[in-house]
Amino acid sequence: MIRFTLACSAGHEFEGWFKSNAAFDEQRAVGGLACPICGATSVDKAIMAPAVARSGAADRPPPETVARFLAMARALREHIERNFEHVGPRFPEEARKIHLGEAEARDIYGEASLEQVEQLLEEGIEVRPVPWVPKLDG
Repeated sequence: MIRFTLACSAGHEFEGWFKSNAAFDEQRAVGGLACPICGATSVDKAIMAPAVARSGAADRPPPETVARFLAMARALREHIERNFEHVGPRFPEEARKIHLGEAEARDIYGEASLEQVEQLLEEGIEVRPVPWVPKLDG
């Protein structure tokens, strides 16, 4: 396996692992590579420097790990916004109504304080916090 530092047309750098140099070339030729940060499919190899450990570097996740997390969090946000109903600050009230059968069962999202979330969980209402990262719109 070969590890390449890659960069998209927007300048985002990330890591890619390939069976061989030819495997990278094949994937690139068919548009099979995409930036995990912005989704751009115009990807090429970036200039690579040797890996040198810095003080404190072991305590931080590698940039490509952060980029993958952000890409997954953005995809989750897009899925929720596309498929769930936004009820805003009425979230705790609406979640209770759905749980008790007083409102139509549906997927919702909104805002709740930590105290409100704890109360919902104590009542047997399953809720999950979602990492809400900013959209890439600029």
